Amino acid sequence: MKTYPVPPSPKLVRKKSKTGLGLYAGEAIKKNAFIITYTGEKLTAAQADERGGQYLFELNNRWTLDGRGRQHTARYINHSCRPNAEAEVKGHQVFITAKRAIKPGEEITYDYGKEFWKEYIKPKGCKCEKCTEKISTK
Repeated sequence: MKTYPVPPSPKLVRKKSKTGLGLYAGEAIKKNAFIITYTGEKLTAAQADERGGQYLFELNNRWTLDGRGRQHTARYINHSCRPNAEAEVKGHQVFITAKRAIKPGEEITYDYGKEFWKEYIKPKGCKCEKCTEKISTK
């Protein structure tokens, strides 16, 4: 399996967010810039199904990364229905990049996808900024 080079990450800060801990920009991040890679233990799909958990990132129908350990910094990126970042799978690596310019102090977010949303977010209600704004304007 080909391994892609990992560019240096911008300064990132873990701190409290509306949904627990979040990952924030410690400096300005330009649109399309690399932010961080999602890392973790590589599991087969069967192992991931057996283990379960909220930090599983599916690479393809055979492999999944389990980013549950606190050393895996990208696991702190929270879901948003209006994200400022996106995840791209290249081989068995996951690269998080900026969809738009991100200001220092701004929380980094990406869309976790329909399956995760249905299983984990919908039952409790989405707490992302977009959904919180909708609720407050009703």
